Amino acid sequence: MGALAGVPLSVLDRSRTRIGETEAETLRATVELAQQVEKLGYRRFWVSEHHSVPGVVGSAPTVLAAAVAARTEHIRVGTGGVMLPNHQPLVVAEQFGVLESLYPGRIDMGLGRSVGFTNGIRRALGVEKDAAADFADQLRELLGYFDGTQQTHPQVHARPGEGLRIPAFVLAIGSGASLAASFGLPLVIAGVKGETDLLELVESYRADFQPSAWGARPYVVLAATAAVAPTTEQARELLLPEAWASAYSRTQGVFPPLDSTPPASMTPKQRELFEGALTGQIYGTPAEVDVALGGLVRRTGADEVLITTNTFDRGDLVASYTALAELTSG
Repeated sequence: MGALAGVPLSVLDRSRTRIGETEAETLRATVELAQQVEKLGYRRFWVSEHHSVPGVVGSAPTVLAAAVAARTEHIRVGTGGVMLPNHQPLVVAEQFGVLESLYPGRIDMGLGRSVGFTNGIRRALGVEKDAAADFADQLRELLGYFDGTQQTHPQVHARPGEGLRIPAFVLAIGSGASLAASFGLPLVIAGVKGETDLLELVESYRADFQPSAWGARPYVVLAATAAVAPTTEQARELLLPEAWASAYSRTQGVFPPLDSTPPASMTPKQRELFEGALTGQIYGTPAEVDVALGGLVRRTGADEVLITTNTFDRGDLVASYTALAELTSG
């Protein structure tokens, strides 16, 4: 048996656009991907929240989650995540209350604390740059709408919502790990600055975890980028479109749609950022990924792995997810 045998796998899809593809086609492809990974045995399918980004159309995660849940049968559907500082907690509670009421037992509530990354986006959302500082209060209010403990706005109730128990997850950004522990919630965490920092955050989360009605024990979801192909070089090539988009965004200020291949010519700064974007990513043959990702799961003691893979060719994307799923089955 391989290192990943029996490890639950889930997918986070950011609805990345491609050159030559309409935004409507991108959204439909996200729904189709959910159907495909459901057949492969993945546990969850999550969608993300980004605003005014040319290369991403996942701007309304609860709306997209509804479309995914409607077109799938049993896979859990959720968000990775709803950025709570961008919304009023009551509205978020009502949205998830509707989702859970329509698709009972299948909805996950992944929550993050990021705000729009430009002043213009933040103004359009009606939030300030420091809005993330209120994440703990927002989270407390949101959970209170479900369990009836909300005191921020007495006499206000989420309908539907109150009395529902929707699994809530905290995305570890900044102080996210300690907040997840104090609220007794599952933690979703990726490599921070390196594996040492990752292991320290996971250890502190487990040590500080306070059992609650939302979680009896610590639960760690390891978020990772992974690409699998017949050869190591082919797997690396799957990650090049996203690596170039990342390098381009950091030099041009715009995160672009994915292109099939990165340009042959880059500025020295772009080349540095391009290579840096590949650092720490997990890719290779099935055997190589089993060793690399399985080892990381063992060292962190992760309960589950949330995979994000962005590449231009959607057939290659499904093939990678298929090969990865096969590693966990045997």
